[in-house]
Amino acid sequence: MQLALTAAAEEPQGGIAGWATDLVETFGGPGAGLAIALENLFPPLPSEIILPLTGFAAAQGVLSLASALFWTTLGSVVGAVALYGLGAVFGRERMHALWARLPLVKPSDLVRTEEWFARHGTKAVLLGRMVPVFRSLISVPAGVERMPLPLFVGLTTVGSLVWNTVLVLAGYWLGDRWDVVGTYIGIMSKVVLGLAALALICYVVMRVRGRDGSRRRE
Repeated sequence: MQLALTAAAEEPQGGIAGWATDLVETFGGPGAGLAIALENLFPPLPSEIILPLTGFAAAQGVLSLASALFWTTLGSVVGAVALYGLGAVFGRERMHALWARLPLVKPSDLVRTEEWFARHGTKAVLLGRMVPVFRSLISVPAGVERMPLPLFVGLTTVGSLVWNTVLVLAGYWLGDRWDVVGTYIGIMSKVVLGLAALALICYVVMRVRGRDGSRRRE
């Protein structure tokens, strides 16, 4: 079983697949949980490799499917709470002080963002756990805005369980073709990043035009 899992990790995935394989083979479910906790803290570690590989390991009998889902979800929550704590320590006052030094932004922009999070934060945290890239980042503003920790943990658990279940089961059913999942999720990640970059560019352009218009009126 270990030979089959190790062979599957020898695809050209860099060192990440082999690293995740070693953790799962050595520690079972807790190893998968540790890998996902680190993936939350360091988004460049791709869950689209770690989770399907964990599902494949479950199909090979290295660990049970229930253990795979339990430990990966626990790892997601632990990593998210760590980022929440980082946001809480950074705090609202420091965020405002940093924001005031940034070009092309106004204090009112941050205030509106805070008001938006106050209204839609629960949906943002829940659904954000199922969006590549933002699934880790959403924990930081939740900490800055001091969302009640029990609510944050509950939403993170539900959202992470859905995301993890889909990817783990995909790896479980696909078998040694588990890496196909990474291809599709990778495309989705690029689309998300592209949309975020486009939104940022549009925002900057609107700000620059707004400033130019104000100067002409003066």
